[in-house]
Amino acid sequence: MIDVSCRVEAIKAFAEVGFMRLGNATKDLKPEQLDWQSCKEANTIRWILTHLSSELNGFIPKIVKGDKNYEPKGWPKDYVGNKGYSLEKIMKDIEDGKKNVAKLLGGLKDEDLKKEMDWFYGKKPTEFYLMLAVSEIIHHEGQIAAILGVEKRMKGT
Repeated sequence: MIDVSCRVEAIKAFAEVGFMRLGNATKDLKPEQLDWQSCKEANTIRWILTHLSSELNGFIPKIVKGDKNYEPKGWPKDYVGNKGYSLEKIMKDIEDGKKNVAKLLGGLKDEDLKKEMDWFYGKKPTEFYLMLAVSEIIHHEGQIAAILGVEKRMKGT
């Protein structure tokens, strides 16, 4: 069991739960499921996974670095929803993001979480923005699970 009396350890544990759930939701994902939609207004799994990958590789590093203008070197501007990326590439990018998040969180101390950031919710401690970002893992895993469930029911499989 992880000692969550340390706030950073609690955030790391929360991220691990999210990554476990995401892994379970995507373990049997097939390339043809990436762009399936229940209706034309719905997000696709491709969009959700590429958005999540951008969160892991860009948004969380911005928060940890305390630099809301940080851009990961070489990260494409047209990444989210890009139909040119294979399932394998997207999942590799997520795995790379997962490793990067673990590394970034591993370098934090509880004192780092108290620093303020002035961002889209106003002045808040880094901890607030980091928890918001890490919660995206579980949020998007739930969306993927819902899409796959709807697809299964609508196709009668």
